[in-house]
Amino acid sequence: MAAHPIDYLLIGNNFGTPEMRDIWSEQNRLASQVAVEVALAEAEGALGIIPAFAAEEITAHANARALDIESIQQQASQMKHSLMPTIAALQAQCGAAGEYIHYGVTTQDIVDTATVLQLKQSFEVVVRDTRQVARILASLARRHQYTPMVGRTHGMQALPTTFGFKVAVWLDEFLRHLTRLSEIQDRVLVGNINGAVGTYAAFGPQGPAVEGDVLARLGLGTPLIGWQSARDRFSEYASVAALISGTLGKIGNELYNLMRTEIDEVQEPFSAGKIGSTTMPHKRNPAALEGLASLTAPLLKSVALIHESMKVEHERDAMSWRAEWIALPEINIYLSAQLQNAIGILQGLQVNTEQMRRNLDHQHGLIMSEKVMFEIGHRIGKQTAYRVVYDCAMTAFEQKRPFQQVLQAHPALRDVINRDTLASWLDPLKHVGEAPRKVDEVLNHAATLGIQEEPSDA
Repeated sequence: MAAHPIDYLLIGNNFGTPEMRDIWSEQNRLASQVAVEVALAEAEGALGIIPAFAAEEITAHANARALDIESIQQQASQMKHSLMPTIAALQAQCGAAGEYIHYGVTTQDIVDTATVLQLKQSFEVVVRDTRQVARILASLARRHQYTPMVGRTHGMQALPTTFGFKVAVWLDEFLRHLTRLSEIQDRVLVGNINGAVGTYAAFGPQGPAVEGDVLARLGLGTPLIGWQSARDRFSEYASVAALISGTLGKIGNELYNLMRTEIDEVQEPFSAGKIGSTTMPHKRNPAALEGLASLTAPLLKSVALIHESMKVEHERDAMSWRAEWIALPEINIYLSAQLQNAIGILQGLQVNTEQMRRNLDHQHGLIMSEKVMFEIGHRIGKQTAYRVVYDCAMTAFEQKRPFQQVLQAHPALRDVINRDTLASWLDPLKHVGEAPRKVDEVLNHAATLGIQEEPSDA
């Protein structure tokens, strides 16, 4: 029976995807460890370290699918060891050749390299889905490049912007995430086959050749020197995962706020029969957005845990090591859910452009105080203009009067501006600065990285 929300049948998909859970399942962990043992035997057979017949028999008969996990678990309870029962089971599968299973390596060689195999599978999924999010963001930024909306600072109306500009900021982050993933791939996806303390002592002078051959067969990089006591590779990957998750959480939180009834600028996808509340039938809650934002916190805690594994006693120990067994699956599973959730939300996001325009007018022109100040400043000086416009803005706010009316009544401005000129200054569509041009620049940069906008009907 499942004991963690990741594996719950009812809510498990809120915390991870079936695809990523399969990658980090116990079955795939075992299969990855067996794959390493087989590659080891093949390499050792090719180099003459073990008999060729043994390598052939191990390759032919070592079969993770045929192993009985429950039987292995029972032996583990007796042996008090995480890998030895698996080795014994493989030996039984391979007959006389089983004597050469696990030849010259230590447990951590197999477990670490198998973990990197799982991480390689995860890496491919994360890159795929991160690119998909970037493509959707590019399409959304283009579609709303000129869609005006309120820009908010400290939670309050600040200046006009465009929704496309907001989305392009998110896209720019994702382009950096993709660059980071590309940069770390060769550093992170590196195996480790070098014996008890990393010196190849049990292999003899052919040790480095064995390691290189094994890891080439597995499609992994070869380390310059053993990394059993150097856990920075997993921490580096976790750090990049944290950055991706942080951006996803921020997007979820931002859209959650824009979906508030009183703001009403976006709506997450809604399907017939979707329930918002068990007691309030009218509710359309931001459930998907809450799910997207909620997973950043537990992922960051798992990242903190994996950073703890960098503290290693002497050449290696199991105290720090075991933290990775917990944290790496959680990081990848949580991130997979966030990425898939974001894809669904962004593809079906409803943007209420009419409400965005109404919200620009909510304060009756006050959002244009900066524009008015700079225009008046050309006539009476910027600092003087600030004081005058500030007085007018506070009066308009407190007395709930239109900003234009208060400005026109101010004695310092009566002979400086006329009604039509002032009205043009108070048009929020004329004060979005270079927002549309910056959207173009981000989209052009995305194209150089191979991120193409999705079709407009996507």
